[in-house]
Amino acid sequence: MPCRRTQRKKHVPRRALSCDGGFTQTTHLGNKPPITSANTTLNLLIQLKNDGQAETTIQSHAHRLKRIAKFADINNPEAVKQYIANLDCTNTYKMIITKTYAKYCNFNQIQWTPPHYKPDQRNIQVPTKEKLEMIIANAGIKMATKLSLSMEGLRPVEVCNLKPKDIDHDQRLITPTTAKHGAGRTLKIPQTLNAMLQEHIIHNNIQPNQKLFNITSRTYSKMYRMTRNTLARKLHDPTLTKIRLYDFRHYFATALYKKTNNLLIVMNKLGHKDIKNTMIYTHLTDFTEDDYIVQSTNDRKEAEKLLQDGFDYQLTTPDEYMTFRKRK
Repeated sequence: MPCRRTQRKKHVPRRALSCDGGFTQTTHLGNKPPITSANTTLNLLIQLKNDGQAETTIQSHAHRLKRIAKFADINNPEAVKQYIANLDCTNTYKMIITKTYAKYCNFNQIQWTPPHYKPDQRNIQVPTKEKLEMIIANAGIKMATKLSLSMEGLRPVEVCNLKPKDIDHDQRLITPTTAKHGAGRTLKIPQTLNAMLQEHIIHNNIQPNQKLFNITSRTYSKMYRMTRNTLARKLHDPTLTKIRLYDFRHYFATALYKKTNNLLIVMNKLGHKDIKNTMIYTHLTDFTEDDYIVQSTNDRKEAEKLLQDGFDYQLTTPDEYMTFRKRK
């Protein structure tokens, strides 16, 4: 009777850690050379980089392909289709992971018929300013600085890519590197945030071309959730766990639209190129006359003082009175 060491073992697809931290999966097809997923995935990611895709986009594709290779034969389209169908997640995520795998198939000339998933319709719940400020107040100084930037309308990836050279401390202006191929923009920031940024740069001796925080948006999101959940447990307030990192940006957009009632201004400050992406905030805002303090004057000096006090000019009446309003 042959010993176990000499017994022939049935070959099964093999997975091992690859050089980039993902899974190497080898598939044997008869007498054809084996297909190694690590090489095909890595080559796809290199091609995406050569095509000018953002680093965060490439990392997201790598993360999804790694998960597919871990739980299914990545070179078997039907196995991948079944894996996606059985995922316990939203249809939106199934649509996203399907698009990633479609890139993999297209690059490696693998034929498949992709499943069709429609994104879930989900209403955005904009949290109150008080709850957002509560999270910031209970965060560490570095996290509080990042969240304060998010509350000024920056996307998480824009916060992570911010450099000292993007900040004009004298004018209190920041010019973030816009993500998602959006439009460039310049934002005015509060004095308190300006001071926080100056202190962070000086304390850490950050050079003009270095990133302020040196983390990825994925890590930023993970650290935020830890901060938020810790506060929720401390206060016994489970509603805090529903506040997503992107809600800080949503609050900025909603508050700006309430203040200006001007979609073009909101579009510019968010860095949108398509106003359709901005129009969602019209559905998140409920206007009532009680939301504003309204003042009118026909005196130039008084009008200048109203502007200095934070009032916004609205119109001039036929009898030459200038009308201003300000959020309560």
